[in-house]
Amino acid sequence: MDTEVAVDLDAIARLLPHRYPFLLIDRVLECRVGERVVALKNVSVNEPFFPGHFPGRPVMPGVLILEAMAQAAGLLASVTNETGPEQGTIMVFAGIDNARFRRQVVPGDQLRLTSTLVKRKRDIWKFDATAEVEGQLVCNAQMMCASQQIEAMRK
Repeated sequence: MDTEVAVDLDAIARLLPHRYPFLLIDRVLECRVGERVVALKNVSVNEPFFPGHFPGRPVMPGVLILEAMAQAAGLLASVTNETGPEQGTIMVFAGIDNARFRRQVVPGDQLRLTSTLVKRKRDIWKFDATAEVEGQLVCNAQMMCASQQIEAMRK
């Protein structure tokens, strides 16, 4: 396919069901249909999880780094499938393998999320996903998501 598409903030809201404070993608830098997506998450000191994780030493929880990676993968699947919550389809997290954390993420960091489609079989999608900060690998994993039918959502 290798078709590049522009994905702005409105498109992110149409393609993903997540909303603040759980929408973890701020911007899409690159989106190649059926191939890969590169997105950003700006990590602010004002994130709602920092006061409790950890007081005096804020660190982004690893599960939220994985969630950001999964949202990028879901966004690529939605773009490739030409569907989203407004059409009654969402992508749900279906599995994770070989997740490894290499570095902590702290306020002021900018996560660069890359998800590459490895294979698709019917409604199951498999991705290689990474998160980096300033060129340093933070986390990598293989992820799966599945399309799920829902009642159509509105913005």
